Amino acid sequence: MKQISLLKPVLAAITVAMALASFSTSAAEMEEIVVKGSLGSLPGEDVESIFGFNKSLLETPRSASTIGEEMMERFNMQDIDELIVLAPGTFTQSFFGVAGGLDVRGTPGETYFRGVRRLDNPGNYPTPIGASDRIDIVRGPASPIYGPSKIGGYLNFNPKSARVEATGQFVEAPTGALAYTFGDWDKSIVTGEVGGPGRIGDQDFGYYFYGEVENSGSYYNNSSVDQTLVQGSFDMDLNDKLRVQFGGMYHKFEGNQIAGWNRLTQALIDNGTYVTGQPSPLDTNGDGSISHQEFDVNGDGFTDLNPFRFDFLGPDFALAPGSNEDLATLEILVGDLSLLQLNNVGVAKLDGSDVLVAPDDTLENEVTTLYFDVIYTTDNDWEIKNQMFYESYDNLNENAYGFSQFHDSWVFENKLIISKVFQGDSLTTSLQISPSIRHTDFRHGDDYTNEYFDRRDLTGPSTALDRRLLATRINDDYTEYYVGDYTDLGLAVLADFTWESGFSALIGVRYDTIDMESRQPADKLLLASANNFCTDGTCIAVKASDDVNDISWTASFSFNSEIGLVPYITASEQATVIAGQGAELVTSNITSGGAFDTSDLLEIGLKGSLLDNSLYFALSAYEQERTDFSAQSIVTNQSTKTEGIEFEVRWVVSENLLVTLGYSHIEVTNLNTKSSGNRFSFIGADDLPALPAGALYGGTLGGFVSAGPSGSRRAGMPEDIWSATATYNFNNGIAVSGSLVNVDSVYSGFSNQVKLPDYTLINLGVVYETENWLFSFTGKNLTDEEYFRSNFPNLFGGTIVLPELPRHFQGRIQYRF
Repeated sequence: MKQISLLKPVLAAITVAMALASFSTSAAEMEEIVVKGSLGSLPGEDVESIFGFNKSLLETPRSASTIGEEMMERFNMQDIDELIVLAPGTFTQSFFGVAGGLDVRGTPGETYFRGVRRLDNPGNYPTPIGASDRIDIVRGPASPIYGPSKIGGYLNFNPKSARVEATGQFVEAPTGALAYTFGDWDKSIVTGEVGGPGRIGDQDFGYYFYGEVENSGSYYNNSSVDQTLVQGSFDMDLNDKLRVQFGGMYHKFEGNQIAGWNRLTQALIDNGTYVTGQPSPLDTNGDGSISHQEFDVNGDGFTDLNPFRFDFLGPDFALAPGSNEDLATLEILVGDLSLLQLNNVGVAKLDGSDVLVAPDDTLENEVTTLYFDVIYTTDNDWEIKNQMFYESYDNLNENAYGFSQFHDSWVFENKLIISKVFQGDSLTTSLQISPSIRHTDFRHGDDYTNEYFDRRDLTGPSTALDRRLLATRINDDYTEYYVGDYTDLGLAVLADFTWESGFSALIGVRYDTIDMESRQPADKLLLASANNFCTDGTCIAVKASDDVNDISWTASFSFNSEIGLVPYITASEQATVIAGQGAELVTSNITSGGAFDTSDLLEIGLKGSLLDNSLYFALSAYEQERTDFSAQSIVTNQSTKTEGIEFEVRWVVSENLLVTLGYSHIEVTNLNTKSSGNRFSFIGADDLPALPAGALYGGTLGGFVSAGPSGSRRAGMPEDIWSATATYNFNNGIAVSGSLVNVDSVYSGFSNQVKLPDYTLINLGVVYETENWLFSFTGKNLTDEEYFRSNFPNLFGGTIVLPELPRHFQGRIQYRF
């Protein structure tokens, strides 16, 4: 019945679209009509990043969106979180304020660069978008050609290039631009780019360079951004059959994560009422920081303010959120809680800029990305393409409230794609055969055992009452530390069959075998820690290795009708590697068989190109889920089942006016939570409302929370989101734009005790453009809406939340040559 209800809107839309189609031209004529004023928003160009074939969005049997450089420039988009206005199903929860990766269909997505998967980046650094010619957003798992992938979806970045994608030719003359972006909170970004054709001997080549330097302040106190980005691409024809493409990107980022508001209550969300007070001092040696050993007040080897002490009762005891246990009853269950009680408890009003960031908190990341492609076309029109890809990052993340982390990881992939198009009398067959090898090497450490958000009073500075001595500063006492590697050998075959009648079938299969190994250096670990409940190391899985293999497949069927409508259905099963935030594999996952799993997708949809190809729409209903609910990474790859609907319209009303509309309905269920009936989470003040204010803020109580109130739904993910944009060009150099996003209310945490209000964001902008100059000015959140995003909601959602940006303005000046 649930699936039938989700399909009703799809069937209704098919009926409406069939009526509208009587005014449309044939979809087969789409490429012959040039629609002016589209800003690259219509699906006329081929998008290879979805399946690897030269198919437009209209012809591709998957839910996907593309956002070109012109659209991003017109709407002054600065980070990937803003893509939501043009890509339904991409609302992203806060990963401590860092726009690293999108959530796609309610689960963490992946990022690809020219069709090759990058290292995981949920919140290691903000993913830059300014160096991209186009961003493709694909919902659901990737094509088998691309290897194991997450179920939610991915972004594919196409870097700026001197080769014109539509024609395959190099730009005719050198071109470039210099730009300066400014705005509230000392925003300051300088960009420069230059590209053009060249010639070595008798051979043509193209080049393109892009650079970006930012030195900006922040709305949030104690926060700033310094980053440098350099990107280059080269494309050279060695002869009429052989060409090479190579280039790279270097990105250095320095900033900090933003945990947001702590001491979360409904009163804080509704009217800004904040509980003040100080915890008991624990810095016994007076060095200004609290070590793990100083948290061990009783000297028993276990820290007495440990956030997981409620967990000792085991999963059979689950807290019913909102229950009426008083302090005395709770202490009978978990022991003395006097150390968690604040002193001098009071209340105050909190501003959105007052967040949990200390002056020396830092997030530093250096990432290097390189690629080298060789493309050869044989005399009988076989194309042989070899892609080499390398990426590494070095990451450091330190937060005074008690979390630090580092990654030092790299990946190398070599993928060979052999392809050919066979033309028959009534059938066109496109074939791809792709063997590949991908090797990932990782070193990763996490330090979160005594991570206490609530010890800091946000009405004052960070002091020795809340500052913890961090493992990354002494290179010891880590909660987790993993060193290892894994190598994936894969073989994929993908075929597309298109009949003259308009019917198409796309069939693909892939086999992967992965050799994985991970170890923990016990001398770097804190014992006992949050994950290792022993003092002698006997509880540690010191080393683990395994060889795993599986088959992925996809099958899609579509019909390109003469009236401009394309119904389709897609089913797939996709393998995925359960890696962490630094590309690491956890030893316990390898030992249990939970480091590799598969996900299923079933999607039905309808696309259309109507009104002389000036109106494009796409409607889809889907269900996707992880096949093994116990195989997951809580940070990057959770085990979920998602059902939803996505709807997208892009309409060039005239040469002057472009409008878009988007809608998504998402329901995400945590599968392992549904199976067990509870989930481990940090306990917030509103989860135990009978306790006095400040009773737990000197530490953190953690434990199993009943799934009853939430129905096992993923926290922080709004069910319904609407978006709309419009831009009008007056043909005198002036253009205006506006966007609107309406987001449903949602609970901040898994316990469903603190509700975040719904909100509507309105942005307006104006652009003035001459032959060489461009001036733009944009106002964002113009109604000064107060709104919030959940911060790591399934685990921390009951204790912290991120207040979002108030009304602010940005300007941009660009000179083009």
